[in-house]
Amino acid sequence: MLQIKTFEFNPLAENTYVVWDETGDGVVIDPGCYEQSEKEALFSFVEKENIKIKYLLNTHCHVDHVLGNYFVKQSYHVPFLTHAKEDAVLQAVKTYAANYGFFGYTEVLADAFLAEGDEVKFGNTTFSIMFLPGHSPGHIGFYHAESKQLFAGDVLFQRSIGRTDLPGGNFETLIDSIQKKIFMLPEDVIVYPGHGEPTTVGEEKSYNPFCALTQRA
Repeated sequence: MLQIKTFEFNPLAENTYVVWDETGDGVVIDPGCYEQSEKEALFSFVEKENIKIKYLLNTHCHVDHVLGNYFVKQSYHVPFLTHAKEDAVLQAVKTYAANYGFFGYTEVLADAFLAEGDEVKFGNTTFSIMFLPGHSPGHIGFYHAESKQLFAGDVLFQRSIGRTDLPGGNFETLIDSIQKKIFMLPEDVIVYPGHGEPTTVGEEKSYNPFCALTQRA
């Protein structure tokens, strides 16, 4: 059974996810922990639950999602995986992090890259990789088909979508990612976004003002 702990980190209110299963093996998705208290909260939870972290995963590499990458790498000595098209996005963070007030950012580069159709396996769990560009050029999602749960980063939010005005963003591409990929999943799939509360595919197909496919009364 997949278990999920959500942390809201840094001033941009980013969602960091710790995901693990009955074996105790787990992953950290998009660690945005910046302040020492945030790092301690993440570390203490993992220790308390006796989770064996196997991977550091980034849906994409904007500053608010990678602030804790160095901390997770140093704490658990695990591979860091993201999409190859996020490499340039990641390397740019050090040039602008201070503009957002993040003066303590330490760069960590990916150990390997993921592409659509790849899988990430830990314990008894398999994540399928979905390529979901538009918010950023190499944005990916982590889909657990068995429990119908998608970690979607900043592609789709509850009644909203990811911004497309940052370098590498494209509105039409983002809408295609949502409508032609995420909306092809079962309607009861739970979508865990990079900011805000979870939603479902069915809810957003019907009611999202930016990308709904059908409108229900």
